[in-house]
Amino acid sequence: MKTDVRIRPFETRMALNEALTERLAWEIENSGKGAMALMLAGGTTPLHSYQALGARRLTASGQLEVLFSDERYVPTASEASNFRATRPLLEALALPGERILRVRTELPLDRAVEDYERRLRALVKAGTPLRFGVLGLGADGHTASLFSEGDLKRSVGKFAVSVQRPDGRSAVSVTPQFLQHVNEIVFVVAGNDKRAALKAMMERKPESIAARAVANCPSVEIWADRDAWPAPPPQP
Repeated sequence: MKTDVRIRPFETRMALNEALTERLAWEIENSGKGAMALMLAGGTTPLHSYQALGARRLTASGQLEVLFSDERYVPTASEASNFRATRPLLEALALPGERILRVRTELPLDRAVEDYERRLRALVKAGTPLRFGVLGLGADGHTASLFSEGDLKRSVGKFAVSVQRPDGRSAVSVTPQFLQHVNEIVFVVAGNDKRAALKAMMERKPESIAARAVANCPSVEIWADRDAWPAPPPQP
């Protein structure tokens, strides 16, 4: 199966931020009476939405669980921590600790990966709907913390994998196999430094790790602002 990736352009970064904020708010407040899970991305693009939602009075309508597409192997208090970046939203939701599936970076790296793998598999096995997920797109074409062909190969058969990031840090990432269980994925992409990566993803070029990571997912959209949108070809 090859996923049909839909494109939704936005005129401004502000319009993109507002759309993501409202979509996340809707998912949280209309989650139904049972369990459901929401996947959040790290990076700078969704931060405005997390902060905006943190200022609201949000109430999850069901037993919401929150998980993360990836996490740098740093303490939770570090400015590099994706978990720390989502704290405004998490504090507004006031979820019980067991319903926040973070990567436990206080553990040794191999144990942190095993722990995240175990909890992601338990979530899927329990039949919890993974209704919506956010992903980012790096200027180098990566998504989550999947950067290379080697990362994809080591991900086979797994839900979580450790990676060595180009900046020298270790990280823990979800895998393409796990992403297949997310009902709908939205990539949020902003900035002119993402143009080449977005173009490669839209054209499904082999070097686009992001395109390959979601190649078999049920539903994928790309939300991109004008700056990230690939420039039209020059007129003859």
